[in-house]
Amino acid sequence: MSWTQSEVRELKEGRYMLIDEEPCKIISISTSKPGKHGEAKANIDAVGIFDKKKRSVVFPVKHRVQVPMIDKRKAQILALQGKEVQLMDLETFENFSLEIPEEFEGQLHAGEEVMYLVAMERRMITKV
Repeated sequence: MSWTQSEVRELKEGRYMLIDEEPCKIISISTSKPGKHGEAKANIDAVGIFDKKKRSVVFPVKHRVQVPMIDKRKAQILALQGKEVQLMDLETFENFSLEIPEEFEGQLHAGEEVMYLVAMERRMITKV
């Protein structure tokens, strides 16, 4: 399982949650007061980690949501092949290829280390 559960009231800005099966980073949370017949609701704005799409959801604060397990790791660049980079994880020594994100084009060089994250069995370079 690549996610856990958490109550909406336990979520914080900068943390992660799943919206429509997509891992998202929370950019803002605002909570309304409980109504006459209901409970307090949280309005959450988040951005998809992989697709960069903005998403907004509203849930009761006691509602349980899925929170992706985010694993931040280090890798060494083995080779550059067009728009892809060949990496080796520095803990497991596993080799894999990832697409080079637009913001890192031209900044990656063989032999250097990069940070990448793993979420919902998908990977992405996060830091050079």
